[in-house]
Amino acid sequence: MAETLLVVGAGQMGSGIAHLAAQSGLSVRLTDQDPSQVTRGLDRIRQLNQRAVDKGRLSADEAKALIASIHPVADIAAGAAGASFAIEAVVERVEVKQAVFKALDAHLAATAVIATNTSSISITQLAASVRDPRRVVGMHFFNPPVVMKLVEVIRGLGSSDQTVQRAKDLAETMGKTAIEVKKDSPGFIVNRILMPFLAEAVKVYAEGLASAEDIDTAIRLGLNHPMGPLTLLDFTGVDVCLDVMDYFQREFGLPEYAPPVEMRRLVRAGRVGKKAGAGFFDYPEAP
Repeated sequence: MAETLLVVGAGQMGSGIAHLAAQSGLSVRLTDQDPSQVTRGLDRIRQLNQRAVDKGRLSADEAKALIASIHPVADIAAGAAGASFAIEAVVERVEVKQAVFKALDAHLAATAVIATNTSSISITQLAASVRDPRRVVGMHFFNPPVVMKLVEVIRGLGSSDQTVQRAKDLAETMGKTAIEVKKDSPGFIVNRILMPFLAEAVKVYAEGLASAEDIDTAIRLGLNHPMGPLTLLDFTGVDVCLDVMDYFQREFGLPEYAPPVEMRRLVRAGRVGKKAGAGFFDYPEAP
């Protein structure tokens, strides 16, 4: 039986997951505490669909049917009725996610899975907000969800085998490769490795060893990465990465996970990346 999916959070990741799910033939509900976010999220999906139509990858009727399968709902209570699976994709703050989890637990059927798209926060910690931790799992999609092929499926301490399998099955229904993270550790696999790498790139930039362009070129050509680390920071959001690094530092207590002071300075100056129209490549001088 196909899952009926509720997505909570209509920002870049939430709307992207909703778009992906609709492409995969699922019935989707989309909600956000800020209704304007839902409107913007649906507008982003329409724009992407129109590009696909213009390139001949999608017919106009298919694009219309896809957007019609994403149902905006006023709140979690409205979206939970009949939903068999929920994915939380709100801001990367523990207290905000816990509030969403409590609301989902209160309104979803007992058999529904509650998943989080967190990129770093403990699944076990979030699962403590619900009555039955067996129904909770991590599903870390990557940005943009429609394009990126990987989903990390993270097992919390209380996650049941059935819940983990349903998350894997959903990811595969969406055309993704699902890998299971067997232990609940901050950052899981990708971000555990990525964040110290990005932090070192910021330090190299701040020390004036090379320009932002040359740092990115070195990594792209020297390591065969498709994107340089500073471009990736701009794209992801320096503020988002700073939140993740701060969380790592609190959890691990090790210096290698501490964000560089230069990154905090960038965020305080409003240079948080392309979403704010100002990132590393808009300011060629070191911070």
